[in-house]
Amino acid sequence: MSHKNTKPDQASDRRATRRFAIEQEVLYRILDHRTAVPESGVGKTLDMSSGGMLFETQQHLRAGKRVEVSVNWPATLDGGCPLKLVALGRLVRVDEKSAAMHIEQHEFRTRRNKDLPAAATEKPANPRLPYY
Repeated sequence: MSHKNTKPDQASDRRATRRFAIEQEVLYRILDHRTAVPESGVGKTLDMSSGGMLFETQQHLRAGKRVEVSVNWPATLDGGCPLKLVALGRLVRVDEKSAAMHIEQHEFRTRRNKDLPAAATEKPANPRLPYY
């Protein structure tokens, strides 16, 4: 009795993990040690998986560049503390309005407030009032 291979043909779909249509705010920053001011922008995720992310961009980016992406995460910690996903990786495909990245590293961080952009610079603490 012959045994047929029931595994999907990996040549037809190179993705090893399932993608999810998650649309969230995103801030991205190109990591290039040769530039004084990193190229950055905002957009939203179009889809994500554990190994990659497709997101909208404000400008045309270059494939092969390293990128850091910060995404407002839809779930919260116990007690309602908002989270963001920070992912590092390389751009593998780009077009005029979107970019796909391969995720090499990622971590979840807490956000101060749900209304703040994911990677906004933190405001300085209020100066202390004089004590009399």
